[in-house]
Amino acid sequence: MYPKKLEFSKKITIFVPENKKNKTYRVLDSDIERDVGILYFVAKTEKSIKKITIMAYMSQEGYDKLVAELKRLETIERPKASAAIAEARDKGDLSENSEYDAAKEAQAHLEDKINRMKVQISEAKIVDTSRLSTDSVQILSKVEMTNLVNKAKMTYTIVSESEANLREGKISITTPIAQGLLNHKEGDEVEIKIPRGTIKLRIDKITVG
Repeated sequence: MYPKKLEFSKKITIFVPENKKNKTYRVLDSDIERDVGILYFVAKTEKSIKKITIMAYMSQEGYDKLVAELKRLETIERPKASAAIAEARDKGDLSENSEYDAAKEAQAHLEDKINRMKVQISEAKIVDTSRLSTDSVQILSKVEMTNLVNKAKMTYTIVSESEANLREGKISITTPIAQGLLNHKEGDEVEIKIPRGTIKLRIDKITVG
């Protein structure tokens, strides 16, 4: 079923990875930026305040690409995998047939990828970009910034994991840089820990990616 565009309220049903069930939490007002799709927020439960990770939000473009890729895998790659198995089976004793084993393993990897993509699509929530604010950094923000150490300019769009493509300047919401930028405004200077150390960035401009 085609997902509805995301709409926010003070109660949001989210997918909780820990127990694989959908639950509704009341969200703290200060952590929802003017009714737009921030992936990370603090949710209040009966026992404690807990950080919840939401992984299903994406742009319309990202959703369409995911659907197209799933179709390609099912209609082109799946028949190829079956044909490779049939060809390897025709070559003799399966107990000593390494080509058959390799073909079966490749098919298993393919089916696993197809199943994971189906889950992504079924859980997808499309962010309505017309409702996104440029007051601060959030999902689908295009952020122009300056490295304050070497004065290098860089531009990244923050997207879901499935849409990340460094060559296109799209980084996953889960990366250290994206996490360090979230909720900051134009003119803010932020220090972000990355695997190679710490970088200091100034946010020059925020637009919708």
